[in-house]
Amino acid sequence: MPAQHTVRNLNAVSRTLLIPLYVRAMESRRPDAIVRDPQALEVVGRLDYDFSLVRSRKVGDQVSFLLRMREFDRLARAFLAEHPDGVIVDLGCGLDTRFERLDNGQVEWYGLDLPEVIELRKELLDETPRSHFIGCSMLDFSWMDALGSQAGRHFLFLAEGVLYYLEQARVKELVRALVGRFPGAELIFDVYSPVVVRLHPHPPDVPPVYWGLQDDHAVEAWAPGVRLLDQCYYNDQPEPRLGVYRLVMHIPFFARVIRIAHYRLGQATG
Repeated sequence: MPAQHTVRNLNAVSRTLLIPLYVRAMESRRPDAIVRDPQALEVVGRLDYDFSLVRSRKVGDQVSFLLRMREFDRLARAFLAEHPDGVIVDLGCGLDTRFERLDNGQVEWYGLDLPEVIELRKELLDETPRSHFIGCSMLDFSWMDALGSQAGRHFLFLAEGVLYYLEQARVKELVRALVGRFPGAELIFDVYSPVVVRLHPHPPDVPPVYWGLQDDHAVEAWAPGVRLLDQCYYNDQPEPRLGVYRLVMHIPFFARVIRIAHYRLGQATG
């Protein structure tokens, strides 16, 4: 039997990495999988953790996770189609295996998360010559120094399921730091409207959320040259497994409260 790895050292926010991991693993068993990730099945089997809290989540919530993952995969593939040798930085990577799913043989990939998360990640997933792990808070901007060797390449920063656990002031600091260090880079993150933040439930396996956006264009005022490129409303895609969620998403207000925003961070220099 493979060695069992514990998650005792993870805090409440870090433990949220177990939700998409388990959902990806269980989805991979389905013949009609929205996202197929057999490696997630292997990782789940090696973790010493009671996944009953994750299993108890509503089917609509689980399908929404999968649709979000699929959109992030699509957007990352689009970036690599335009910049095959680009650099992708996964902020709050957890135990994500997006590099393994999308590797085109040229991309340089960095997974960033808290030191205790990266310690667990190193036990379960392999670093490679083009896939690197950085153990650091995303708000300790010293991690950006590790990317200095990639100067002159195109950067994409992904932040899936992470920024709304921060206060807006900290998100703003992060965006400004990225603009200053990586002008011309792209940033993609999922975001809630403020009403969702106020009404967001607090199940025992998920910490509270703090930040939302009423208007995604508001981020453009945070630093010179920031520009909203696109928005994706992944929950309004036709997906029968959304169940009653599918009916709710026909109401424009609800269809727009959870989304993915895609930004250009200033103008590249040189």
